[in-house]
Amino acid sequence: MSARADSSTAIEDLDNARTRIVGYRTGVLADLIVTVVRFVVIARRTTLRLIAQITSVVTPLGWVVLAVIPTTLIAGYSLAWIELVVVGYTCSAVAVMAAIYLVGRSRLEISLHVERHRVVVGEATRGELRSTNSGKRRSLGIIAEIPVARAVAEAAISGIRPGGSAVHEFPIPTLRRGVVSVGPVRTVRADPVGLVRRELAWTESADVFVHPRTISIPSVSTGLIRDLEGNATKVLADNDISFHALREYLPGDERRNIHWKTTARTGRYMVRQFEETRRSQLVIALSLATADYKSDYEFEMAVSVAGSLGAQAIRDARTVTVVASEQTPQFAKRKVFAVRALSTVTGTRLLDDLTRVQSADTALRLVDVARITSEQTDGVSVAFLICGSTVSSQQLRAASTKFAANVEVVAIVCDPEAAPGLRRVTGLSVLTIGYLEDLKRALARSAAV
Repeated sequence: MSARADSSTAIEDLDNARTRIVGYRTGVLADLIVTVVRFVVIARRTTLRLIAQITSVVTPLGWVVLAVIPTTLIAGYSLAWIELVVVGYTCSAVAVMAAIYLVGRSRLEISLHVERHRVVVGEATRGELRSTNSGKRRSLGIIAEIPVARAVAEAAISGIRPGGSAVHEFPIPTLRRGVVSVGPVRTVRADPVGLVRRELAWTESADVFVHPRTISIPSVSTGLIRDLEGNATKVLADNDISFHALREYLPGDERRNIHWKTTARTGRYMVRQFEETRRSQLVIALSLATADYKSDYEFEMAVSVAGSLGAQAIRDARTVTVVASEQTPQFAKRKVFAVRALSTVTGTRLLDDLTRVQSADTALRLVDVARITSEQTDGVSVAFLICGSTVSSQQLRAASTKFAANVEVVAIVCDPEAAPGLRRVTGLSVLTIGYLEDLKRALARSAAV
């Protein structure tokens, strides 16, 4: 009796599909009803799956043909119009032949390989499509489609004998900086008329980073680069490495800094004094505002300048921060004042981020970028501001005033129509370059000055 009570309680606690159909009833009739419902659910799922598979392979022309078949047959027999009947049976035969092309399963194994995932603009690279027949029969010829950026490359894979393989190579465009998506590889099985088309994805997509062109430049030591390996500052300190002079002992000075030989000679306590050395902090700010550039060529040169400066600073083990303008969304209620920090863990990571930057009408202009960068970055020694030829001298001076007085600001203006040169104003050095190669000479001239 207790066991029946426990079983009844367990049934009453159920809340599943069965209880929603027959409640807590048991018996043959309830089991039959549940079985019928389960069969209907399974049949419905199978039917929907088949319909989805059919609709996914039938092209718009195929649907027209399928609609023509019953229309012509019904109208032909109803009107005793023999021509319509012939058209109906002809379309039926064409539809059956088209369906035959979908029968069968390929035993091919298709893989995608990219020669190099990181290249420089204009540097050639290619992809490789390898097909292997793992079956026991010769494979049929198929067409493989490989999306490359916004284009689609086609590879005709002919019949392959059992255990054999075939390789198809295709070029990857690298004329423009950016991330080129390659794949996924799809095989297409279709009839000659174009009534059915079945696509099957074989691989994942691969990204190829087309880096901006960069050059090797001198060590980024323009301006007040202050660190243990560089030049000492004119600020005096009691404890440091660069010796400056001796002075009389004052209360509070550390006794370890007493110079005993001079003390013995003069009869007064004399202590060492040093020039302060500090770790340098470089900031490279790139404007992405379309208004700051006259052409796409200037913008691409500016990106290359940022990449060259940042990569060299990383190789020199400098503390460097690279930022770019943030963009305001098209439907934002107010302007977004922010900058986007690019990765400086390695030079490769920095160039990867630079492949994705694009100019925009709503991006912050140089003056705002300088202001926000100065507010968010502490201990800046040198700030490089990179822009195009449309930025005026007044705007450059306004951008330089956003940084502290002890920060050396270097503006690099990319202008292919101007003669390369260097000019200095109060708190600002302006380097004008017409080609990327001018950057090396301009930095060397600035360091010499």
